[in-house]
Amino acid sequence: MRRLFVLLFLLFPLLGIAQEAQPKVGLVLSGGAARGLAHIGVLKALEEQGVRIDAIAGTSMGAVIGGLYASGYSIAELEEVALTMDWQQVLSDDPPRTDVPFRRKQDDRDFLIKQRLSFRDDGSLGLPLGVIQGQNLALLLERLLVRSSDVRDFDRLPIPFRAVATDIANDQKVVFRSGHLPQVIRASMSIPAVFAPVELDGRLLVDGGMVDNIPVDVARDMGVDRVIVVDIGTPLKPRKELLTVVDVLNQSITMMTRRNSEEQLATLRDSDVLVQPDMARFAVTDFGRGEEMIEAGYQAAKVLQPRLSELVRRSGGNPALTLARSAQQRAPVIHAIQVDNDSKVGDEVIRNYIRQPIGEPLDMAKLQRDMGTLYGLDYFERVQYRMVSRNDRNTLVIDAREKRTGTDYLRMGLNLSDDFNGDSVFNLGASFRKNGINRLGAEWLTRVQLGDRQELFSEFYQPLDVGSRWFVAPNLRAEAWNLESVLDNDPIAEYRVQRYGYGFDIGRQIANNGELRFGIGQAWGDAEVRIGERDQPEFSFTEGYYELQYAFDTLDNVDFPNEGEEISLNLRQYDASLGADDRYRQWQIKLDKAFSQGPHSLVVGARYGRTLDDAQVVTSSFQLGGAQQLSGFRQDALAGQNVSLGRMVYYRRMTPRSFLPLDFPLYFGASLERGRVWNNDNAFDSGYINAASVFLGYETPLGPLNFSYGLNDENEKALYLNLGHSF
Repeated sequence: MRRLFVLLFLLFPLLGIAQEAQPKVGLVLSGGAARGLAHIGVLKALEEQGVRIDAIAGTSMGAVIGGLYASGYSIAELEEVALTMDWQQVLSDDPPRTDVPFRRKQDDRDFLIKQRLSFRDDGSLGLPLGVIQGQNLALLLERLLVRSSDVRDFDRLPIPFRAVATDIANDQKVVFRSGHLPQVIRASMSIPAVFAPVELDGRLLVDGGMVDNIPVDVARDMGVDRVIVVDIGTPLKPRKELLTVVDVLNQSITMMTRRNSEEQLATLRDSDVLVQPDMARFAVTDFGRGEEMIEAGYQAAKVLQPRLSELVRRSGGNPALTLARSAQQRAPVIHAIQVDNDSKVGDEVIRNYIRQPIGEPLDMAKLQRDMGTLYGLDYFERVQYRMVSRNDRNTLVIDAREKRTGTDYLRMGLNLSDDFNGDSVFNLGASFRKNGINRLGAEWLTRVQLGDRQELFSEFYQPLDVGSRWFVAPNLRAEAWNLESVLDNDPIAEYRVQRYGYGFDIGRQIANNGELRFGIGQAWGDAEVRIGERDQPEFSFTEGYYELQYAFDTLDNVDFPNEGEEISLNLRQYDASLGADDRYRQWQIKLDKAFSQGPHSLVVGARYGRTLDDAQVVTSSFQLGGAQQLSGFRQDALAGQNVSLGRMVYYRRMTPRSFLPLDFPLYFGASLERGRVWNNDNAFDSGYINAASVFLGYETPLGPLNFSYGLNDENEKALYLNLGHSF
C-alpha cells in the first residue's frame, strides 16, 4: 500500500507535464460582413469534435462572433441571435416607429422627402462621417454583452479575446486587449463610409479589415501554440460584374483586405489548420441566408476532423466558459442610474425617459425601447448604455452624445397628383425645425408650402416639464386653397379662399403614441371667385374658436403600414365671444387600422366630419376625392359641410425584403371605398358613392410613389400619379 502511494505521488508531476504538453489553441476569425455568420457553424463543429479554444482573435464580423463566444454565448444562443435578428433594423439608425416620440412621428406627414439636411449652431451644414451612425448596432451589442460589458481586461473573459480596428487618421492597426467590449467590437466593424467611425481614446477607428482582416499574428501574440484560422473573405469580382461606381468601390476595399489577408495566411505553419467555407454563392449583405451560411461553415470544419482530432483536449471543456453560460440568464440588479450627457437637453430630461426601477433586475426590453425614444428626440449622435459594477453595486450609465452634424433640420418636399384628364395638383414645401432652444427641449417649427395649396405655419413648442408631458404651443398660420361651390349637385364656381390667423394650444403628450390639445384661435380671410359665375358672392370673414384635438398613432410605417392604428379627432366651437361671424360647431374623426400576414397587408379606414348649426358653406366645408379617397374623382373634387368615407385598402409586397437600410419595396394593391358629401341647406348631396381602384406603389428615396386607376358609380374614371401620398 505504501509503495502504491509513493508511485502515485511520483506520477502526479508527470501527469501535469502531460497536461501542459497539450498545445494551446487560438482561433482566428476573419471579417466578411454577413458571410461572417459562417463562423457560428465552424464553432459548432469544433465543439462537437471536442476542440477546446484557449484564445480568440477577430476582425469585424469575426470580432462580433468571437466576442460573443468568448464572453460565454453557447452555439445555440449564437444561432438564435443570427437567425431571429431583424438585421434591417440593426443596420439602420432609426428606432422602431412605435418607440419614437409622438411629435417626431408627426414629422413623417409634413413633407415628402425622408432625408433631411442638418445644421450646426453656427449655421454651417453638418455632414455625417458615415451613412449609418450605428445607433441600433451599438444598442444590440450592449444588450447582448450587458453581463460582461464591465469586464475591462479581455484576458478575464471565459476565453481570452482580442479585436482589431484601424486608426483611420494614421493607417495603424489597433489591437484591443482591454476596454468596453461592446464599443470595441463596434469599432472593429466600422466599414468606412458605411458606418460612422468610433471615437475612442483620441483615435478615430474604422474596420480592422483595412489593416488585418485575418489576425493570425494577434492570436500568436496571445501565447498560443497552434491556430485554427477561419477565412470567409470576399473574393474579387470578375471584370464583367464591375458595372457601377459602388462595384468599383467595393472591389477596391476587397483588394485591400485580400492583400493583408494573404500576408497573414502566408505565416501559417504545417501544424495550423485553415478552414475556408465555400462562400462563393453568398454576398456580404445576405443576412437573410444565415442558416445556409452557418451550415457552410459547419461542413467546412467537419471535413477537417482528421486534422482537428490532434487538437482535441482530453481534459474536457472550458470550466470558465461553462460557468459563464450558466450565468447568461441572470439579469443584474440595478442600484443606481447615472447620466453622462453633453447635449442641449438637461440630464433630468434624459433621466426621465429611463423607466428602469432602482433595486430591480435590469429590464432589457424596456431599456431598449427607452433608448429608441431618446434617440428619436433627434438631439443625439448616439444614445448608449453600459453597466459599471463596483463593490457589488451595479450602476446603469446612460451615455448621450450631442450630434456633431447639428440638431437643426431642413426638410424639402414635393407633392404631385395628376389624373391624366388635365387636372393636376402640385405642391412644393419645406420645413425648418430649430431644436434645443432650452434645456427642456423647446423647438421652433416653420413650414412653408407653395402650389395648389399654399401655407405658412410657424409654431413654438415649449415643454413645461422634464418629460415633455405638458406643453404650450403658440402658433401663426397663413393659408390659401381652391374650393368648389356646388348647387343641386352641379359645380357653379371655384373659390380661392385665403385665411390668416393665430392660435395658442396647451397640451398633454400620452406616452409615445398620442397627444391631447386644447386651444383657442382667431383668423381672418376672404373668399373670391376664381372660376365660374361671377355673380356668386365674394366675401370676407372673421373666425374665433375653441378647439379640442386628440391624435393617436402606432403605425409601424406611415406610407405602407403593416400593423398599428391611427386615430385623430378634432372638435371646434366657433363663438362670437372670440370674434366669429357665425356661431357653429364642427367635428371630424379619422381612423385607420392596419393588419398583415406575411407579404399581405390590409388597411381598414374611415372618416366622418360634421358641421352643426348654420354656417357659411365655403368656409365650413370639408374636401374629399382622389386616389383611395373616392377614386375616380380628382383630388379634393368634392366639398361639403359634411363628409363620410369608409374604405378597405389591400396591398402585397412584390419584392423580397432587403437587409440593408436602403430598402425600396414595390407593392401591388386595390381598394374599395364608399363615401358621401353633403351640405346642411340641402342644396348639395352627393348621395353615397361606391368607388374602387387598383394601384402600384413604390417606396422611393423621396417617398411613396403611387400609380393607380380608379372608378366609381358616378361614371367618373381617372388615372393617378401620386408622389407623396400613398392612401
